Amino acid sequence: MRYINVQDDQTLVFDTTNPPSVSSNECLIKVKAAGVNRADLLQKAGKYPPPKGSSSILGLEVCGEVVSIGENVKGVEVGDSVMALLSGGGYAEYVNVDARHVLPLPDDYSIIDGGGFMETFVTAFQALFDYGRLQTGQKVLIHAGASGVGTAAISLAKAIGCHVVVTASTEEKCKTCIELGADVAINYKNQDFVSVCKELNTFFHVVVDVVAGDYVNRNLSVMSPDGHIVILSILGGRFVQKLDIAKMLQKRVSIHASTLRNRTDDYKASLIARLNDQFGHLLSSSNSLKPTIYKAFDWNCVEQAHELLAENQSVGKVVLTLN
Repeated sequence: MRYINVQDDQTLVFDTTNPPSVSSNECLIKVKAAGVNRADLLQKAGKYPPPKGSSSILGLEVCGEVVSIGENVKGVEVGDSVMALLSGGGYAEYVNVDARHVLPLPDDYSIIDGGGFMETFVTAFQALFDYGRLQTGQKVLIHAGASGVGTAAISLAKAIGCHVVVTASTEEKCKTCIELGADVAINYKNQDFVSVCKELNTFFHVVVDVVAGDYVNRNLSVMSPDGHIVILSILGGRFVQKLDIAKMLQKRVSIHASTLRNRTDDYKASLIARLNDQFGHLLSSSNSLKPTIYKAFDWNCVEQAHELLAENQSVGKVVLTLN
């Protein structure tokens, strides 16, 4: 099979290898689309190696057709169109995956929609509901609201009737977030989100934070009692200067930090099943939850796709398609 390989100089080239074998609990997918994530850029740069035992090929989510299944697989059949969450291996013509980590491609989803769904929606679901314990009617602040995870989090939070505030870096991104259902969008380039939220008398039960750094203390300033801050990345730096523990105690705030890729297969299977149980009925409806797709590239143009994501100008997902 063909796959995209990372050279020592971080350029991406096509190479060939044998298709992966399938264990008794796995299925083999012929890939038709693969989502592009910042984790791919980090792995390419040598900063985010795959978990032990996982494929070293880039790619954390795909959409495609099941072409083979293991003897113990239930609920997935050869010929099914599916979306899959991976620990690696997506930038290839074929990928093997634990059969519990796939969902059927909804009827009104395109292949491109399916290629951009799993990583973002599963991550957003984990942040909001596993760690954030978000409940109907609560208030949530989503930093980088126009990112893939951010747009997914908006959709999930609004689906249960929450009040959603987002931060984003451009007016275009803010506009898109409002169109997706956000109640307030703050351009952090020219507004201070803490000041805006205090002026609106808006305090949050859950904050989804990909920035960290000095945002941690700023988040504390706009938390409701017993709120949850969920940190998913460290775009603003790995260290917090003078963390205000007194404010944490005063408000009884919990701070969580998580990455999804290195969690166990059982944990991921449970997470995906719970996402499907709670929101699966909305994936094939007139008001369906869908990933926000910014642009799709043929996988021959993978370098351009990575450049676009690195420039931080995209709104939602970038996806590769395979001929």
